[in-house]
Amino acid sequence: MSQDGPGRAMTLGEVQELVRRKDELEAQIRACYQLLEDQKGVGMDGPLVDAEGFPRADIDLYQVRSARHSIACLQNDHKALMKQVEEALHQLHAREKEKHARDEAEARAEAMSQSLPPAFAKVNAVTPESPASTSGLQVDDEIVEFGSVNVHNFKNLQNIATVVQHSEGRPLSVTVIRNGKKVHLGLTPKRWAGKGLLGCNIIPLQR
Repeated sequence: MSQDGPGRAMTLGEVQELVRRKDELEAQIRACYQLLEDQKGVGMDGPLVDAEGFPRADIDLYQVRSARHSIACLQNDHKALMKQVEEALHQLHAREKEKHARDEAEARAEAMSQSLPPAFAKVNAVTPESPASTSGLQVDDEIVEFGSVNVHNFKNLQNIATVVQHSEGRPLSVTVIRNGKKVHLGLTPKRWAGKGLLGCNIIPLQR
């Protein structure tokens, strides 16, 4: 099997292939041990000669030597493979840990982006062709900032009226919450064909 170059992370499929090869080697080793067991239980260390120093006639010497040699080779292969499996599993675990940490960070970032600032008023009517309409203001927009007015200094609608009167002809920065997202608008209070300087109706939000 080709060796993985340094720095190349193994895929799950490659790790599974290593584990399959490990199982295969273990099965081959078991088969060799079984063969030695069948040869009078001679094992890896049983004598191959009799008491008088002659080759034993009650066992197949060739099979025993061949099985012992195979076991030695297979065990070396198994040891090397186990090291590869261990490193690969460690890599996968580390990658999984990294992915988990990344997912958590993304989830936190998303939660932060979704923690919207509190609104203090709501748009409940917008007249077509009015300054409010052309600026993009929509019915049901919840107002977070209207010029210098925000949830901390808003007391009543007179606050907004004052800002509008003092900003005639000048763009006001307006931030609203629309469909669960913050939207920034530039609204310029000015005279138009209809009533007032905005052409919309704003009501305080009851919290």
